[in-house]
Amino acid sequence: MVATPAYAADVGGVSATANPIANSSGSVTNQAIQVLQGPYITNTYGSGIQCQGATMNITPYVTGGMAFKRPYEAYYDEPVYDVHDADDDGQIDNPGNILYYMPTRTNQSDSYNVSLGLSATWSRPLDKKLQQQCKEAAQASINQMVQLTANKRLDFELARLKNCGELMKAGVMFHPKSPYASVCADVVLVQPAGVVVPHMHSLGTNEIKKEPPKKEIKVKANGKAEDLGTFQIGNVKD
Repeated sequence: MVATPAYAADVGGVSATANPIANSSGSVTNQAIQVLQGPYITNTYGSGIQCQGATMNITPYVTGGMAFKRPYEAYYDEPVYDVHDADDDGQIDNPGNILYYMPTRTNQSDSYNVSLGLSATWSRPLDKKLQQQCKEAAQASINQMVQLTANKRLDFELARLKNCGELMKAGVMFHPKSPYASVCADVVLVQPAGVVVPHMHSLGTNEIKKEPPKKEIKVKANGKAEDLGTFQIGNVKD
């Protein structure tokens, strides 16, 4: 049994040779987010003291894309031809005759996409001892600057006190309504120790008072020397 292949040549004068065509298209979009590692945050406190601490970088990002084709055609009219063969002679009666148009979808569409994301990195030094020493040195530097500021403030107040006091002694002062009257408003003059304040006393007239004459007192004798007896003190010998 032998089978002979049959090949289609034409149908009614219309070529029916198979000519398959396959078309494919595609597109690839690559989107990348670059995360840059920054240096450690460095704090400077003066006197050459610089301390680096842990650093965290948080980077939010938004990406989007849009694909479209113009002109936009949702449908196209596909012609439907008349292939009627009424006399069965193997030929189309009205070749090329279009009976009607059939709307066919093009599958054309616009595409949009939005992507949200967040990238974060965290870095910190590994030597904690050095970090602690740097913090202690920074605190010592801050304390020194605070003390220097306090010394400058004390010098200013003492200079203000001295100048205001000397001007008050000289009888010079700001007018009470002057905007600078408050500069010496809290300065008070007091009497220094060991200094006598100038003062006055009321003195009366000097009068010589005469003393009254003294009376002479006369003593009268009430006996004579013969009237006195003999007296002995101690052991008396016979």
